[in-house]
Amino acid sequence: MQMLYNSDSFAVVRFDVQLDDLVVPGPGDAQPRLRGGFEIVDKFARKEIFLEGALAESFKQGVDALIKTEPTGEEIDAYLERFASLMQQPLSFH
Repeated sequence: MQMLYNSDSFAVVRFDVQLDDLVVPGPGDAQPRLRGGFEIVDKFARKEIFLEGALAESFKQGVDALIKTEPTGEEIDAYLERFASLMQQPLSFH
């Protein structure tokens, strides 16, 4: 787990799970296989979403492109706001 971004409005955490300990490698598996995703938390709406698979890859590509432009915090928050309509899971603190 790695905190990637934290502002007054949003937090983004990356989760990586290495599958080599869980799956026997097949022929030609030279790289460790990872599975995971990104959790985006909207602090004001108190909701979150976990992105994995193709949606997580699309999110990562968008973030990589955004980072190349040296964005402000407001521009990063605006990018994350695009995912707010997908957030259905209420945030609860333990």
